[in-house]
Amino acid sequence: MEAVIVNYRGSVHTQRDNYMVVQVTGVDTKAKAEGLVGKHVIWESPAKKQIKGLIKAPHGCKGAVRVLFEKGMPGQSVGAKVKVE
Repeated sequence: MEAVIVNYRGSVHTQRDNYMVVQVTGVDTKAKAEGLVGKHVIWESPAKKQIKGLIKAPHGCKGAVRVLFEKGMPGQSVGAKVKVE
């Protein structure tokens, strides 16, 4: 399954660089997003290095999910495609 990294998870004063908001293709409701909790996500950098993450919770009502990656994500990952397994 494919998905797109939308943005960092953050607030007015804080940006968490290892938490990302991801929109999964074909998932458009919160109920469908809740079914993805616990699945693994892999982002591959242009240098072919992989950073793995885990879907922790739905984000909003339109099917986006929050993904906790093992380490901080670079800015070039925003807008990139990831694999959901």
